[in-house]
Amino acid sequence: MAYVPAADDPPYLRVGGEAAVRALVERFYDAMRELEPALARLHPCDESGRVARESRDRFALFLMGWLSGPQDYMAQHGHPRLRMRHGRVPIDTAMRDAWMRCMNVALAEAHLEDDVRLFLQARLGDVATFLRNREG
Repeated sequence: MAYVPAADDPPYLRVGGEAAVRALVERFYDAMRELEPALARLHPCDESGRVARESRDRFALFLMGWLSGPQDYMAQHGHPRLRMRHGRVPIDTAMRDAWMRCMNVALAEAHLEDDVRLFLQARLGDVATFLRNREG
């Protein structure tokens, strides 16, 4: 049976709450460094090429809110305005797919129920596609 979010069953809780979302984000950015270093370099990185803590924390806050958890991102940074914030980065299908490869690694290692993982892969894929701003 497919997972359908509900007010009493949000994805945030299905993922495991704040600690699990933060772990997912950590694995996502570590996978980016390992698998897609050119994508990682689009973010502020430390001297070893690891995406900086600020980017990781900001994405974790965003993802918690997006998963219907605490809305701390909105309180601290305002509306995400994803297309505007990503407008400076040329995003084509190859970049979208690279982002999804990293996220799929993180989701696979998160030990989620299959229906929740498939739901998140589909919805995050929709967001990644929405952010495309270049042909190809």
